[in-house]
Amino acid sequence: MRINIFRRLKKRCGFTLVELLTVMMIIGALATIAVPSYKRYQIKARESVLAEDLYQMRRAIDAYYADYATYPDSLEALVNGRYLRSIPRDPFTRLTNTWKCVPPQYNQQGNLVSGNCFDVISGSKQIGLNGLPYFQW
Repeated sequence: MRINIFRRLKKRCGFTLVELLTVMMIIGALATIAVPSYKRYQIKARESVLAEDLYQMRRAIDAYYADYATYPDSLEALVNGRYLRSIPRDPFTRLTNTWKCVPPQYNQQGNLVSGNCFDVISGSKQIGLNGLPYFQW
């Protein structure tokens, strides 16, 4: 009697191949649903960082203009003047030297304003979730 119990238990130890394949298919199906939404949230997070970085740099440019009545020559001038602690990394190019400074145009009186950095844009050529390229933000 005792031998029959051990034989039955010995036969039931482990999983069958069909059970393992079923579990693997369920995990695969869940992964195909989760991965695209995870990637989308990653892009949304990077876009939020880009928008905040642009806001802070533009605010620093405006503060520099309010103090000196001229725009900075580069983003490094904002760091040297302590308007920014450091130049942030572009979240899409992952570099600090891809930011592009937009030179100033004429002011309301028709005079050309001095300085080389009126505005700052991203150097990334990728297109955002809103359909606009990041260099147009």
